[in-house]
Amino acid sequence: MDDAEETPVTVVPDRTLRVKIIDACGLACTFCHNEGTPVATDNLGRRAGEFTGTPGRSGRVSIYLRTNSVGFLPRRIEPDTDYALALAAVRGSLPTKEVHFTGGEPTLHPDLPGLIRIARRLGLTVALTSNGENGAAVLPECAAAGLDRINLSVFGTTPEELAAVQAPRLASSKQAERKLAALGATIEAASKHGVKVSANIVVPDRSHVERVLRVIEEHGRTVVVRMLVSLEDDGASLAAMREVVDHLGAVPVQRIITAGASDQRTRYRLPDGRDLYAKSIRPVRLPSTCADCRFNNDQDCHEGYYGVRLYRAQEGPFVIGVCIQRMDLCVPLGNFVMSRLCHEVRAFREDETTRLTTLHRVAATSA
Repeated sequence: MDDAEETPVTVVPDRTLRVKIIDACGLACTFCHNEGTPVATDNLGRRAGEFTGTPGRSGRVSIYLRTNSVGFLPRRIEPDTDYALALAAVRGSLPTKEVHFTGGEPTLHPDLPGLIRIARRLGLTVALTSNGENGAAVLPECAAAGLDRINLSVFGTTPEELAAVQAPRLASSKQAERKLAALGATIEAASKHGVKVSANIVVPDRSHVERVLRVIEEHGRTVVVRMLVSLEDDGASLAAMREVVDHLGAVPVQRIITAGASDQRTRYRLPDGRDLYAKSIRPVRLPSTCADCRFNNDQDCHEGYYGVRLYRAQEGPFVIGVCIQRMDLCVPLGNFVMSRLCHEVRAFREDETTRLTTLHRVAATSA
């Protein structure tokens, strides 16, 4: 988004590891990338090259599955010694301060507090992204285990809006109504137990502006609202976010750039003093790994280099990935820690931090 150049800039070095802890989910959003992996329940018994790119019984599918050459099915990560050693191995090879749990739906994990406790014992901050469907049931214990924050994916304020972005099997207004009630209960539980909470809403184009404004009105007084650019944006998503900002009379007060990853966001101040964030994607590439990629152009590379992801393969090892559109780049964790790819990621983080802090004449922050 074209905000004034004088908006203060904060540079934050990338120190986050995204961990796909579970594949199950109670929604079937039509724009879900499922962290680049096939939906496990619909592909059991299939091998690489046989994974289905159309919705199966679950109604779910990754939008990148047809082209990302994924070679494994995801397995639920258990809070055991293997998991602790995997986190320690990543932290030992790359500076890491936070683990961010994803899925699937993390709150459906049967021992989410156990995963949090292990990460906290290793000195890591823990966050997760959730649709809120089970948060009220698990957040009290998660908060006690040390959960720092939860990013809630919000698709609308009415059952019709939520149902509209679901696969046909789950496009039920009654079911959507139950999911919205669960979301509200999750927000209440997070606030009660001291877990920081934000509401994330993807803004594909101008037709979604009214929906976004309703989300800001309904939830923006209790949680921080963050607008997210659509990964398949052709300019329409950014234009729609600009329309929301202009409509609300919001003023940019801070630009936050993640050095070493494609994430960037602008913090706006609304006339009533509330904050609103707009998150977009910088055109960031790993210097060597991305150089000859078939998606390395302005149209096909949707996420850029977003950071490091950790998976557990069915009947296999922990796996490190660096791109949900190029899952063929995934490598076993044991190979990654001593690899050229690991060195490239580490050096890229450092180089970007130096370059961006010099460019914007600011000091990097560890926040």
